[in-house]
Amino acid sequence: MAEDKEYIATVTSKGQVTIPIEIRELLGISAQDKIVFRLGKGHKIEIEPLPMTLEEAFGSVSPLNMPENFDEIHRIAREEREDKWIRKLSQ
Repeated sequence: MAEDKEYIATVTSKGQVTIPIEIRELLGISAQDKIVFRLGKGHKIEIEPLPMTLEEAFGSVSPLNMPENFDEIHRIAREEREDKWIRKLSQ
């Protein structure tokens, strides 16, 4: 098991602390990310990145293809359904 490392930081008058670069890199934390502070027994504190919600993830990845033309898809589906009914009625 790797040896524990300690990092010392100063709390500002606003209660802010800079997370050391080594810890940010290890946790994959960057500017504007949210983190969770978990207080355990003996005043032990754990921090971890807050998982993204679906709403936060929306739009974070560019689509591979242009969005579909849903009006055109609806028109095609309606025509296919009408054709199916016509074939069924003519049997």
